[in-house]
Amino acid sequence: MNTHLHVTAWGLAIILFVVALVLHKKGNEKAGKIVQMILRLDYLLILYSGGDLIMNYFGDSPMMAEAIVKGLAGVGVIAGMEMTLGKIKDGDSAKVGWSVLLISLLITIVLGFFRLPGGLA
Repeated sequence: MNTHLHVTAWGLAIILFVVALVLHKKGNEKAGKIVQMILRLDYLLILYSGGDLIMNYFGDSPMMAEAIVKGLAGVGVIAGMEMTLGKIKDGDSAKVGWSVLLISLLITIVLGFFRLPGGLA
């Protein structure tokens, strides 16, 4: 159940991120801010469900280190989203935010879907 909650929350976060990005780029600051606040609430759901999932690896699991790295990369994805939206909202270059977002997202997807149990592997 928690895996479903986590994946659903991430799917919603990606949709909300894209919507907030488009709204900020079009200059619709009020709507963009509302969507970004909803996205921040979704981050809490992601952190809760991800924290619950990572607790399964503590103890004797040989995958504990990878689970911790995945958790940290997931937090990096959230940080990258926030940096990107903040810079775009201010009209600044968002290259660093995009870099953090894409690298963290790649690490998170590879570990989550292809390395750790419960993914596609």
